[in-house]
Amino acid sequence: MHDGTPTPAAPLTREIDARTTSATPASPRRGRPTGDAQPPRIVIQSPHPAVDRGAYPVKRVVGDRVEVSVDVFRDGHDLLRSVVKYRPPGSRRWRESELERIDAQLGGVRWSGSFEVDRVGRWLYAFEAWTDRFGTWRDELARKVAAGQHEFEGELSEGVALLQRAIDRAQTKRELDLLERTLAALEDERLDEADKLEQVLADEVHAAVEREQARDDAVIDQQLALDVDRVRARFSSWYELFPRSWGGLRGVQAQLPKLAELGFDVVYLPPIHPIGLTNRKGRDNTLVAAPGDPGSPYAIGDAGGGHEAVHPELGTLDDLRSLTAAAAKLGIDIALDLALNTSPDHPWLTQHPEWFNRRPDGTLKYAENPPKRYQDIYNFNWDTPEWRALWDALLEIVLQWVDCGVKGFRVDNPHTKPTPFWAWLIDQVHQHDRDVIFLAEAFTRRAVMRHLAKIGFTQSYTYFTWKNSSWELKEYVGELAFSGEQEYFRPNFFANTPDILHAYLQHGGRPAFEARLVLAATLSPSYGIYSGFENIEHLAVDEGSEEYLHSEKYEITSRSLDGELLPMIQRLNLARRENPALQELSNITFLDTENDALIAYAKRSGANHVLTVVNIDPFVPQAGLAVVPATLGLPPVFNVRDVLDDSSFQWRIGRNYVRLEPGVRQAHVLEVES
Repeated sequence: MHDGTPTPAAPLTREIDARTTSATPASPRRGRPTGDAQPPRIVIQSPHPAVDRGAYPVKRVVGDRVEVSVDVFRDGHDLLRSVVKYRPPGSRRWRESELERIDAQLGGVRWSGSFEVDRVGRWLYAFEAWTDRFGTWRDELARKVAAGQHEFEGELSEGVALLQRAIDRAQTKRELDLLERTLAALEDERLDEADKLEQVLADEVHAAVEREQARDDAVIDQQLALDVDRVRARFSSWYELFPRSWGGLRGVQAQLPKLAELGFDVVYLPPIHPIGLTNRKGRDNTLVAAPGDPGSPYAIGDAGGGHEAVHPELGTLDDLRSLTAAAAKLGIDIALDLALNTSPDHPWLTQHPEWFNRRPDGTLKYAENPPKRYQDIYNFNWDTPEWRALWDALLEIVLQWVDCGVKGFRVDNPHTKPTPFWAWLIDQVHQHDRDVIFLAEAFTRRAVMRHLAKIGFTQSYTYFTWKNSSWELKEYVGELAFSGEQEYFRPNFFANTPDILHAYLQHGGRPAFEARLVLAATLSPSYGIYSGFENIEHLAVDEGSEEYLHSEKYEITSRSLDGELLPMIQRLNLARRENPALQELSNITFLDTENDALIAYAKRSGANHVLTVVNIDPFVPQAGLAVVPATLGLPPVFNVRDVLDDSSFQWRIGRNYVRLEPGVRQAHVLEVES
């Protein structure tokens, strides 16, 4: 039985109280029966969305409407009804929403519906189906009447029994009165058969019985998990900077108003901890540091402290708290780099030598990723017998930063640490603060990247940096948006990082930077840049290398927010906030351009449409056609405004001529005017 008085309007959403425990997902009726129970005749299968058949949670953000579907059928021709049940975090009450059969005209068995999520946390949902006994009886009787048949005394006696059962379950006086009047009519010998049929076949009677009929043979499928995050988990604009190049933490705080004005949501800081002296790297990653070389921030720890400490030249814990508080007032999150490795001088090497890898000769094994070598960095021994103490110590450190106001962690190389550790750590942190975002920096095998997303990472770096042709981008974005990954894998398209300066940017000049910026900001709901991008920094340490010349990882660079790309960045970030179409991933439609040097795509969210065309050739003007299909739902002719420069054009369904010239205009980002 159900609380409230739902109306016949679809979709129906109900709250389920304690009286329905036999029909909630807490006690499913599926699979092989026990005892004398009859095997269920209803089949529920192929639920959507579900990650690995429900082994991992689906991901959504607050405010999403979760679209669901499932196959439901049974033997014979009886009609069925089906609902999706869902339970918000922190609630003991199950709600439900009606499903509708969507392919009946094709003889299919697919049902679909939706429900809205309005709070962060772990939701549960499941599908229930049962035989619609009154609906089946009504449908058969109506077809007999339509065929001109008469004498329905037996059929009407069945109707009496069904109405009596519904009356016993009626919850409102209005429904009770309606059902009792209908039952009295069927039992009234003074009424002829036609009058009885007219009353019992009325739509309002059908709706009333539907709400109250027993679910005698209800079958409930397995519970599925749904993790709901705040919107920033899916939609965010990141800016990465080294605090030591901006005057420390206080210097970064002074830049926050400008970063907010530019439209950034997350400011991400590489490690801010003390840096070791032993084997310290020099400029351009040389093996010997000169006097005054600051060393790599990833060589964490010296005699003054380790992962729990702030480098004294950057500030103090109080400075960090001040930074996060000031950022929060401007709507910005501060994210820290979580690099789980140490320098040779980290206090833990003497306090907990069992946490580190040693060779048979007793020497410590430094980090390597051939041909790259990190003589200044040691990794943890994750197979240590003291693993529990190591895990607890790392959790304590992460919670310390969360309590300082940190709202995100960019996790360095998570694929080189045990995935059970990450699943545990993320869960523990989310029990402390559910809003914390974890970004996986795992440029590795696709299956590993997917698994990290499944076990809890909020966002993930991607192969975007290396996808520079039209066909590569279409193929890769198509995989992210439509292969099933979109249910749990949230990409973050960083255009560059301190470690990755792609050859495309090294040789393409400003047009290459413009193209990659537009692609990153409009293809993915989350994207980021590392400071220097806006200054067109493009020099590599060697030809064929992706390392920056005079890399900021190994020396201090004096920075300021004055790059020539900042006006374009600001316009794009504003457009992303103003256009819901740019805040989603799987709403993309690639458009034919008849020129492989041009890539074009449309994004749609409700009535909001954005059309983007990018010349991916940074050297030569390219012309082609952007073919807009009628399936986008746009009028035959429509006006667009380019958010990059406020120019206006008239476009149409079908072929639209486009010419993009490097140095003049590298891209269109067209907002369709309503």
